[in-house]
Amino acid sequence: MLPLDLGNAAEYLAAQGFPLRGDITPLGGGVSNTVLLAETVHGRLVVKQALERLRVAEEWLSDPARTLREAAALRDVAPLLPAGAVPAIAFLDEENYIYAMEAAPDGAQDWKTLLLAGEIDPAVGGQIGQLLAQQVAATRSATPWRDRYGDQRVFDELRLDPYYRFTAARHPDLAPYFAQAIARCQDQASSLVHGDWSPKNMLIANGRPMLIDYEVVHYGDPAFDAAFLLNHLLLKSLHLSHWRSEYREAAAAFWASAAPAVSAEGVKLHLGCLLLARVDGKSPAEYLNYETKPIVRALARDILVAPPRDVLDLWSR
Repeated sequence: MLPLDLGNAAEYLAAQGFPLRGDITPLGGGVSNTVLLAETVHGRLVVKQALERLRVAEEWLSDPARTLREAAALRDVAPLLPAGAVPAIAFLDEENYIYAMEAAPDGAQDWKTLLLAGEIDPAVGGQIGQLLAQQVAATRSATPWRDRYGDQRVFDELRLDPYYRFTAARHPDLAPYFAQAIARCQDQASSLVHGDWSPKNMLIANGRPMLIDYEVVHYGDPAFDAAFLLNHLLLKSLHLSHWRSEYREAAAAFWASAAPAVSAEGVKLHLGCLLLARVDGKSPAEYLNYETKPIVRALARDILVAPPRDVLDLWSR
């Protein structure tokens, strides 16, 4: 496998039929990928290659072939969602686990950056909830989707093991809740699940979101996606408490659109587990500090032991 980097990217892209017209810029890529933005003669492309060993302190390995599945999912999901909701695939290199997709419109920003800057638009939250509901409805109880994406191995490697099992080992008294959440992912498998429904994977341009990073896509429990997004908004409410009411408004708009498509009880369970995992799992939220971490732990425990009547009640807790 060719490890893609800034040093060899220009030559690599030319060999794929996409010679450069401008610069190559490294993008975040998170802990699990190399991601580059390239100005080519055929337009702006984002080139992505999965890493076998993730960039975290704890050892965390995953099959780089997940890139091929992600590219397939982007192609399969595109007809289910509004035009522009997911990027088009430019090429796929199966041998090196690399694919390229169209870049988001110039000036697009990921929703995480906007949220942390206080640019909190509830309308965006509502659109993202609607996209989730559309994806769930279009793939619910559908055998072709189950056959194509029923393998949850990568989801287990990148989510269940580092988020749920690892965290449960640090909190043995809460382990039964984590076991229940893991079981839901199989027992309540009923639609396509993105697996990383996070603000960082939602690029906003002209007030409209584009979804990226279907790296852990699978057929599973859609409540996981809804909980994943609500967890991010709840964490930001604790981190930047002066915008707590604004984050709650965004969460309310998201939940109003998404709630009809998912199990509220499942969302509460996953939310408690995910909240604790972002403190004591293998991928802790980078903006939490010594003051907010104990609050997050206490709130996560409270959610699991005494679930709220309504998901949005968490903001009053």
